[in-house]
Amino acid sequence: MVLLRQLLGDVLRRLRVRQGRTLREVSTLARVSLGYLSEVERGQKEASSELLASICGALGVPLSQVLREVSDQFALAELQAAPVMADVPEHERLSIGEGVASGISGSVFPEVKDMVAA
Repeated sequence: MVLLRQLLGDVLRRLRVRQGRTLREVSTLARVSLGYLSEVERGQKEASSELLASICGALGVPLSQVLREVSDQFALAELQAAPVMADVPEHERLSIGEGVASGISGSVFPEVKDMVAA
């Protein structure tokens, strides 16, 4: 099972690294301890909405963008876990999966459709 805090931490870390910034720099700007930010990035601590807003502000990224990326990653993880339907005949599993994928094709998140297609 994928944990929301792990996906959130991955997205925050990826954004920070992409910007070439250190944990120390972001923690100072966000006014959060270096150790706590590190634990959030590793998915070991749940971040409050206030803390997330502060970290996003330090990264110069809207909280909505971070949450959207987390949501996309979560949707992908759910789709990858979907074939755990052992008691459903294979031909029905395929049609269920196609229904899920077609539902995504019309979504406002084309990145998820691209991830599913890959």
